[in-house]
Amino acid sequence: MCGIVGYTGRQQAAPILLKGLAKLEYRGYDSAGVAVFDGSEIEVVKAKGRLDALRDLTNDGKNLTGVQGIGHTRWATHGEPSVSNAHPQYNHDKSIAVVHNGIIENYQQLKDKLAGKGYQFTSQTDTEVVAHLLDYYNTGNPLETIAKVMHRVKGSYALGIMFQSKPGVLYAVRKDSPLIVGVSETGNYIASDVPAILEYTRDVYYIENQELVELTEQGVRFFNEDLEEISKERKTVEWDVEAAEKGGYEHFMLKEIYEQPKAVLDTISPRIKDDKIVIEELNMTPEDIQAISRIYIIGCGSAYHVGMVGKYVLEQVTRIPVEVDLASEFRYRNPILEEGSMVIVISQSGETADTLAALRQAQQIGSKVLAVVNVVGSSIAREADNVMYTWAGPEISVATTKAYSTQLSALYLLAMLFGRERGILPEDEYRVMLEELKTIPEKIQTILGDKERLQWFASKYANARDVFFIGRGLDYASSLEGSLKLKEISYIHSEAYAAGELKHGPISLIENDILVVAVATQPELYEKTVSNIVEVKARGAFVFAVTNEGNYAMEDTASFTVYIPKTHPSFAPSLSVIPLQLFGYYVSVAKGLDVDKPRNLAKSVTVE
Repeated sequence: MCGIVGYTGRQQAAPILLKGLAKLEYRGYDSAGVAVFDGSEIEVVKAKGRLDALRDLTNDGKNLTGVQGIGHTRWATHGEPSVSNAHPQYNHDKSIAVVHNGIIENYQQLKDKLAGKGYQFTSQTDTEVVAHLLDYYNTGNPLETIAKVMHRVKGSYALGIMFQSKPGVLYAVRKDSPLIVGVSETGNYIASDVPAILEYTRDVYYIENQELVELTEQGVRFFNEDLEEISKERKTVEWDVEAAEKGGYEHFMLKEIYEQPKAVLDTISPRIKDDKIVIEELNMTPEDIQAISRIYIIGCGSAYHVGMVGKYVLEQVTRIPVEVDLASEFRYRNPILEEGSMVIVISQSGETADTLAALRQAQQIGSKVLAVVNVVGSSIAREADNVMYTWAGPEISVATTKAYSTQLSALYLLAMLFGRERGILPEDEYRVMLEELKTIPEKIQTILGDKERLQWFASKYANARDVFFIGRGLDYASSLEGSLKLKEISYIHSEAYAAGELKHGPISLIENDILVVAVATQPELYEKTVSNIVEVKARGAFVFAVTNEGNYAMEDTASFTVYIPKTHPSFAPSLSVIPLQLFGYYVSVAKGLDVDKPRNLAKSVTVE
């Protein structure tokens, strides 16, 4: 969750650290800090709140002198947001400084042991325990010291470490939390994520679990946990630098909403060749596809909602039974994966802790795992048996939009390919769906052109206390995502219900002027959803409906209606989600909130 940046080289470190942290603030923003080594001592500066407070304290880094340093932006786990709990943490005399992403599960046991040895603690963090452990086990050889600590801590961690006794040298190690190393002619870097260092280099190494790194101005060395030096392959980041900038938009979220037509096109186009779907990265023969007996789709948050859509579409066109699991539930329910099962894990970042754990569990049981991820070289991408990348580019806003849309597109492609190979999806229907899928980017663009009406409507509901979303079938899945978008960036309580379940309890919550968002795009379920709209209107609800062009009778039932272009019913979620994203965005803007950095949330959830 937290953001880590480190640098050693020929340039002043503090400005580089602050710029890098600005690119990682979506990973945590309740406090921030830097430690810079000036050649004689390590100076630590920390501030509660957003990164601007740290910039002000350091005069944009100009007040700190030194060509070596580590920085951190925090998402609180152990201890409230405060200066004392901010990172870097350090030992008693600041001769060792540490930044940390992850959770040390046995920190209390270790803390009690260290307290018994006379160590005093000034924070509530598990990270301070690591700093004192490094002091306690210090042999004078940093690599040996770090290895000793690695063998004593349990949990997840990515650590950036400086020793006062080793001028010009940075150390890093990881277990289950992301960490990359960047190299350039003017110095070398560590970071939690690519955007932090993209301004300085595109040449990176992806650090694997329990690998250690030693960085100097001259180069980097890699070691396994037995301190044997190892070689690693250097990768080149293909992202466009401008893709990680706002580009004139007020917020990253709005920019990313508008990038969806291109992102969807970039995801589907390379996989359509000669009017056939070709997904080479699957590494599956027609016989392999025929042999699939069951599919499990696993994800968290929006990725789980993608899985809900995938279930409906896959079962419809392949007749393969599909189960959808929250990763945090799958990993603890002792799942039964029968022979012939296929597991699909979905994650934007490729670092989602629960999803990564579910992937490993599925592999231990004996299933092959396909990952649908956006970040090349991420942990899930590296550990899955096969990877289907969504080419959304960097997504900075905490609330996902374009990654969600590209994940939907990936599952559409899978469903159509599997349906055709299994002989369930007739050739004429396959071709109709394929041609329609190609039009989705253009139709998303059409919806985006009608944003003014949504902006006006959203401003009227900025003070709402409760909002309910309803839908049936695929529209229920879209309602789940619309509700999540609204609650996570506007802090308005919202819930999504399968419309057919209203009479089984939720309708008791409907009262005068409460807003109900109804999604009605599925022709076979349209009339039933209209009946549910009538039910809530009869109890005083104001209904915002999202439906297909041509369903103009909705004007007689709903209070406010947004129309989406007609499409194949299976692809309607890609269109109906757009007005729901815009609605959530404009409500948040009307409330004056920080859309890109909603409270208590972080972009990449790398802890349980």
